[in-house]
Amino acid sequence: MADYSKISQNFLDSSQYQESSILEYELVYGENFVSPGGLKLAREMIGRMSLQPGDRVLDVGCGLGGSSFVMASEFGLRADGIDLSRNMLTLANRKLAANGLSAVVSLQWGDCLELDRSEIYDGVYSRDVFLHIGDKARLFSVLRTALHHGGKLLFTDYCCGPKPWNADFADYVEARGYSLHTIEDYVGLIADAGFTRVAGEDFTARFIEILRADLDRIERLDLDETVRGKLSNSWRQKLERATAGDHRWALFTAVNA
Repeated sequence: MADYSKISQNFLDSSQYQESSILEYELVYGENFVSPGGLKLAREMIGRMSLQPGDRVLDVGCGLGGSSFVMASEFGLRADGIDLSRNMLTLANRKLAANGLSAVVSLQWGDCLELDRSEIYDGVYSRDVFLHIGDKARLFSVLRTALHHGGKLLFTDYCCGPKPWNADFADYVEARGYSLHTIEDYVGLIADAGFTRVAGEDFTARFIEILRADLDRIERLDLDETVRGKLSNSWRQKLERATAGDHRWALFTAVNA
């Protein structure tokens, strides 16, 4: 079995995040987004952080920059986005220039396990990124160090049901190099890093709704039929795994007290 304790930039850019794949994700999730729920959910999640205009946020795994753009343009926040995928960042920085937000948003290559930014953020935000990281104890320790006292952590991530998993789901997790936990175990990992007011909210039912809406969108998009078939098949498989209870999705919040 491969060692996916720390996924590399080369692994991401040569597999899941080839430029063609990124652009296909964006077609489904909406302009500037590569995570479930697109713009609508990003607005909701950023609003849940209850930050003040001028506050500074670290957007971990910023993708195409969509959430960072919303933070700046709609919430008056300053956003520093980092991502391990250079393919993603090449596209994201083109979008940043086009949106004219370079004074309040930065998008840079960065490894969230190697951050050296002590107590400079009011919030840490991430969308479906930590599934790529095996060493979550180190991850949450580093992120806590980056936050001011009272700073807020908010992220969504893929989770899992208890083992044994269906063979199809186990194969999917192995092929992607994902490191998944149950929601309850995730809450414990965050608390063990020293965060307080830790909460994990099961979003699986919402995930299923989003997947169904995405499938309808895929059918309506003007796509090459080969691409449509590939996307439809991928989304139906995710829907089956989520409905079966192996593939879960959750929102986590915590405070650096």
